[in-house]
Amino acid sequence: MTGSWIDDSPRPTVRQEHAHLKDPLIYRAKKVFLGRPLNRHSISHQRLSKMYALGILSSDGISSSAYGTEQMMIVLLPAFGLAGFTILMPLTFVIISILALVTTSYRQVVMAYTKTGGSYIVARDNFGPKVAQIAAVALMIDYIVTVAIQTAAGTAALISAFQSLAPYSLVITLGVIGILFYGNLRGVKEAGRVFAAPTYFFVTSVGMVILVGVIKEFQGKLNHVVPSAGTFPLGHSQGLITAASALILLRAFANGGSSLTGLEAISNGVSIFKAPEGNNARRTTVIMSMILGTLVLGVSWLATKTHAIPYVSGAPTVISQIADTILGRGTFGHILYLCVQFSTMLILYTGANTPFSGFPFLVNFIAEDGYLPRQLSKRGHRLVFSNGIFFLAGSASLLLVVVGPRVDKLVAFYAIGVFTGFALAGFGMAKRALKLKMRNWRVNFTVNALSGGISLSVVIIFAIVKFTEGAWLIVLIFPIAVGILLKLHHQYVAEQEVLEVDQGSLHPTSIERHDVVVLVDSVDIATVGTVRYARSLQPRNLSAVHFVIDDRRAEIIKRKWDANRALDDIALELVDCPDRRIPNAAVEYAIRATASSHVELTLLFPRRSYSFLLGRLLHDRTAEEIASPISQIPRVVATIVPFDVNRMLTKRSVIVHPIGKGIESRKETERPSTHSVASFPVKTPGVDSSMPVSHFESKMKPINSIQWRERAHIEGRVTSITSSSSNSAPFLTVEVWDETAGVALQFFGRREISGLTVGSPIRAEGMVGEINGELTILNPFYELFIP
Repeated sequence: MTGSWIDDSPRPTVRQEHAHLKDPLIYRAKKVFLGRPLNRHSISHQRLSKMYALGILSSDGISSSAYGTEQMMIVLLPAFGLAGFTILMPLTFVIISILALVTTSYRQVVMAYTKTGGSYIVARDNFGPKVAQIAAVALMIDYIVTVAIQTAAGTAALISAFQSLAPYSLVITLGVIGILFYGNLRGVKEAGRVFAAPTYFFVTSVGMVILVGVIKEFQGKLNHVVPSAGTFPLGHSQGLITAASALILLRAFANGGSSLTGLEAISNGVSIFKAPEGNNARRTTVIMSMILGTLVLGVSWLATKTHAIPYVSGAPTVISQIADTILGRGTFGHILYLCVQFSTMLILYTGANTPFSGFPFLVNFIAEDGYLPRQLSKRGHRLVFSNGIFFLAGSASLLLVVVGPRVDKLVAFYAIGVFTGFALAGFGMAKRALKLKMRNWRVNFTVNALSGGISLSVVIIFAIVKFTEGAWLIVLIFPIAVGILLKLHHQYVAEQEVLEVDQGSLHPTSIERHDVVVLVDSVDIATVGTVRYARSLQPRNLSAVHFVIDDRRAEIIKRKWDANRALDDIALELVDCPDRRIPNAAVEYAIRATASSHVELTLLFPRRSYSFLLGRLLHDRTAEEIASPISQIPRVVATIVPFDVNRMLTKRSVIVHPIGKGIESRKETERPSTHSVASFPVKTPGVDSSMPVSHFESKMKPINSIQWRERAHIEGRVTSITSSSSNSAPFLTVEVWDETAGVALQFFGRREISGLTVGSPIRAEGMVGEINGELTILNPFYELFIP
């Protein structure tokens, strides 16, 4: 009979939190510095219009126009002198042509991969996961260098306006990375609309400079920049058909390739566009490329007309000199100049934030595919991939410390990764067009194959002409990194194959004979507790073993064992261990005890845990040393039973909040609201469908106020789902909690509810019954919320 129906029995209650673990120091520190932990159901998916998506996703690409032209001039002017200004425009047109070709390829990428794209996904789908690791390494390098180069360029823009800050350039750059690192650990979302403003601010301010410059040029009022000490020396004019000149042109072209970075950002974020995602992403990609091409072309043209010469220190930048010359030195002109520099700094720093969103998701994809450690796929305190953010910030900071905050030095590490991604995306889409043969597949194949081929050519050119300037490091790291990823995957696959359940391992789970042996090295509360646990296993034979390495100690243990009344029904076996190799003796004992194929053996090891430092000094870790080889023997299970001696000494418990005081632990995390969410009613079959589910809202009550044998209307989130086994009568138990308490919903005659998952918001109405002393709503009406 149910206990609640017996006279004087306690009334059934709702479910309350009994206790939770005390927060460790590192967790308390996280709450101080990062804020309250976010509930995993708080992950939102913000959809953006083309206008906002352009501002947010294109900051990395458009901002490269701030330094792309300057990087070409750094190579051209010292080699060709003033003739370098003449060469600059044709070289810029070549860069713009490649931009147009790659953009055409990526228009197809975003249409084909509307969930997530990028060269990694394209390569994985079309060439397989192994080839995709080339794209993975390329993108990881690209993201790391992007953070370094964008922050360094942003600092250069700042120093161009305030040159007294030049000695602190490295500190400023690392500080910006630190701010981005901290902000992203707290959960700064790239989709926040505030990040769109710097892009439009930069485009407007630089566009204004270009427009004013064009007007002044046609009026004959555009002056040349007056250089000062510290510029790159001008070389002497030389022929363009010599081998040396060709090599210089290739180096300038490779530097100019830095203008095309960030083109992939939109393909990585297609899923945040409003529907239709593919069409909107395609239009945004074209608009971004047109803006980027216009700015690069305009800056190159103005550099040619003003004869702006880059400085060896990197500041003032070419775009800063152009703006200063065109806008003039008057008060109003200087204010506009500061606006240009501020917008340049802002978009470069904002562009540096883009990898902090892309890189963690990239390594998450790679880790889920089994090519990186699984820790990179786990979300942290604020629901971001914290380990990926740590790795990105640390790698970029190390690169800046080693190389320095010099854009011209960092460019050497840049384009190989960028154009490798372009090449794989192009070839992947070409293969896809050839395989599917959809409409205009021949044109698509040609465009993508051409994009991939030219991008691959750029990679080869860059690796050759920039080899001595730092590209050798990327060339060296690339195959090593790919090899490491493949090795990690091989290890994961090997481990999975070992753990795979096959027909040979599907033996009956019932045991004909189960023996339990407790390994004893001391007679104390840990040993007694282990024996108590051993009895609960209800073995056929229960015994204890001590391996003798010291006769006197063995005699003391035997005497204590016999004197302990809690152990008087268990025989203690003393086994000689003359070589003092206890693990070896334990293995031999286990093999002998399981000589019969009908016997399964469980060895229990009491493990006493001590303080972290002093415990390691004063005590060994014998239990782990024995358990490791034991676990390899068939039909033998090694179980360690832990006892925390340090907690007993300090009398501190890790458990806090006794019964009735634990509700706050559920309020600690920031939870998403279940109110004001679009929903649809889902009703239990067989129940009167005329009942007004939409009226539930007015009858809601906290779970802790529902009463036994009364109808209740509750709302909360599903915290657990339990379904009956396949060979028993069907039923489903759903546990629901709100901020006050929890209650079970019991559904009979079914094992699942379509659309119901752990974490789903739910409303339910029904009669409150009782099962095992806890209030339970039986076969309720229910309503699911679909965000």
